[in-house]
Amino acid sequence: MRYEGVSRGRFLKRPNRFLADVETDGRVLRCHVKNTGRLRELLIPGAPVWIQKKDAPGRKTGWDLISVGKETDGGSLSIVNIDSQAPNEEAARWIREGGLFPRVTEVKRERRFGDSRFDLYIEAGGERSFMEVKGVTLDAGGRALFPDAPTARGVKHVEELIKCAAAGFGAYLLFVIQMKGIREFSPNENTHPEFAAALRRADQEGVRILAYDCAVTEDSMTIDAPVRVRL
Repeated sequence: MRYEGVSRGRFLKRPNRFLADVETDGRVLRCHVKNTGRLRELLIPGAPVWIQKKDAPGRKTGWDLISVGKETDGGSLSIVNIDSQAPNEEAARWIREGGLFPRVTEVKRERRFGDSRFDLYIEAGGERSFMEVKGVTLDAGGRALFPDAPTARGVKHVEELIKCAAAGFGAYLLFVIQMKGIREFSPNENTHPEFAAALRRADQEGVRILAYDCAVTEDSMTIDAPVRVRL
């Protein structure tokens, strides 16, 4: 996916989980943070950030904070996309264009199964599947971790995916790692052990658990390469 109207700035502070103050071109702009996660390891005062101009009726801010730069061990700058809507949009595009399944005939967003509404419903190669997509921004020394905060909703989605698999549907949980430089993915056991346990149970019950990293630039994010999943 690609963004229009992107500018670079410097992160100053985050008054609450929805807002951030960013300095750019000598101005301090109040921006909407498109991610309610903690992001403590990324949103550090002085960090380079990229913001998108968004003018729409009823908005309280005219800008969205979409990505953050962090220094790698080699001293270069890596860009991490923090837009929580981007993984779903990019996953839908990627799947429609044959990134995961051959002979895709239908991809629909926000389809219900049981008590949950899953991000994607897919028909491909004669199989009907449901997929939940989770964006990942937490990097612990080259290992991507999810979640960065407890998520009862995430546990519910995993449990519903197990029911999908038991009912004969394809069941997929796709972790979209919104950065490069990651060698493996794991559930964040310390932050939410219940989610980690549910993920291991899902793996045993036929849910396909996948992780892919992304190529991220100042104005784009593209699903790129598979990452090893270690449960």
